[in-house]
Amino acid sequence: MERVSGLLSWTLSRFLWLSGLSERGAARQPRIMEEKALEVYDLIRTIRDPEKPNTLGELEVVTESCVEVQEINEDDYLVIIRFTPTVPHCSLATLIGLCLRVKLQRCLPFKHKLEIYISEGTHSTEEDINKQINDKERVAAAMENPNLREIVEQCVLEPD
Repeated sequence: MERVSGLLSWTLSRFLWLSGLSERGAARQPRIMEEKALEVYDLIRTIRDPEKPNTLGELEVVTESCVEVQEINEDDYLVIIRFTPTVPHCSLATLIGLCLRVKLQRCLPFKHKLEIYISEGTHSTEEDINKQINDKERVAAAMENPNLREIVEQCVLEPD
């Protein structure tokens, strides 16, 4: 009976640890989310700015702190990006958001839901742009435009 009790106790503690409900598992969760956030940042920092020769990382349009990853369930994650345009009236903010979305949809190695926003207070039309870049139909329509698609492709192309 003691052996069964010990096995049951070990099984329960292992389950709690793996599910993140124990102290050790709870400590593991933030580290995993941080690792996933860094993985996301590594992908988006190399996106080229549409009108400058720099990357979004170099211009600090995206930073490590602008990426948040939350676990939805065991295999799905919510990725939230809050980027900061270089100027409050940046005419290419929507295009930058589109580039972020395309790059992450293509390259993220885990299942995810993606939300992209302009950092609060950093753009004159942030609400309108946030709606646009998070609307699947508008994104699909934009990517059907050959000129726009070519610009996005050039921006998301990996550097040599």
